[in-house]
Amino acid sequence: MPTFPTLDDAPLDGRRVFVRVDLNVPIKDGVIRDDTRIRAALPTLRELQGRGCTLVLATHLGRPKGPPAAGDDSARLGPVAARLAELLGREVRYLATDGPGTAEQQAFVAAAPAGSVTLLENTRFDPRETKNDPELARVFAGYADAYVNDAFGSAHRAHASTEGVASLLPSAAGRLMERELSVLGTLLEAPERPFVVVLGGAKVSDKIAVIERLLEVADALIVGGAMAFTFIKAQGGTVGDSLVEDDRLELARALLAQAEARGVPLVLPADAVCAARIVPGLETSIHPSGAIPEGLMGLDAGPQAIADFRDALAGAATVLWNGPLGVFEVPPFDTGTVAIAEAIAASGAMSVVGGGDSVAALKKAGLAERVGHVSTGGGASLEFLEGKTLPGVAVLGHVPWH
Repeated sequence: MPTFPTLDDAPLDGRRVFVRVDLNVPIKDGVIRDDTRIRAALPTLRELQGRGCTLVLATHLGRPKGPPAAGDDSARLGPVAARLAELLGREVRYLATDGPGTAEQQAFVAAAPAGSVTLLENTRFDPRETKNDPELARVFAGYADAYVNDAFGSAHRAHASTEGVASLLPSAAGRLMERELSVLGTLLEAPERPFVVVLGGAKVSDKIAVIERLLEVADALIVGGAMAFTFIKAQGGTVGDSLVEDDRLELARALLAQAEARGVPLVLPADAVCAARIVPGLETSIHPSGAIPEGLMGLDAGPQAIADFRDALAGAATVLWNGPLGVFEVPPFDTGTVAIAEAIAASGAMSVVGGGDSVAALKKAGLAERVGHVSTGGGASLEFLEGKTLPGVAVLGHVPWH
């Protein structure tokens, strides 16, 4: 597990602090649909407020490639600033600009009163952000005299607000970042056993490295979702029109052989709920996952698969879940994903759930409060579990405190 300075190590009292947070929340028609990420930032922000800090906050929202078109406020952070102010119970200064580094924004930050909270405009309104541009990093560094990164979900990106500015200021990890790294690091280094991993989603190619890494530490691996059909076809099964990565069949065979050599059960869905198209209410049928007729797609785990998955989870002391087991956004293909969410919540295991779709399914089932840790980082979680270095973490502590 990487070593990094935390708020406990940082002499931050009374300082101006640039805090990279992850407030990338879903907004529709100006209304925030899920404020989980805003709430996740509160412990660090409240602690820094309690230490008399003046806070300058930075986050991205969506994936704009530059300043918004005239009249397009869809990626502006006004609703986020308003919701954060409600949750903190105090004013959050915010100015709608064409970017976080404009002259107008710089003047606004310079006028921030001691002890105030200022939210910069969307970092990705400035194209220099994703290029980790040194000049934008220097602008950010000029906003404060210390840096705290609490945006685990962006820690795998070397951007100006995640890596560049941290190379210029004394820095530390916030409480959310610290918690994420601690929990995920424990999974890799010292999980309480048995340790069962549940992986779903569409493509094996998205999770090759994490499967290889987790086969080294897990006691059992459950593979569901569309990615399972690549493994099933690799074993000689017929999967109808199910999604398969034909160029990954040899890799799937290698992973199956690796699991067998390590003595790690790799549990695939025995049956599947099938339909001709992904349409709500369409007629469905259940078939063995290795004998799906032409014209049908496997779109959810079948009843035997769900029973097998529950058996594999029984007695687990630690569970990691990443990726849905079917097209959970479209009923009735959400049954398997909800069932696995319920089984994990009821297991009594130390449970870690990551990935946007898995977390969404957990919330849809009303079970988010019954798991041990809900990770805020999708791609960052997977890259950390693969063993990759996260640039937003590796840079922390490079500049000494003074």
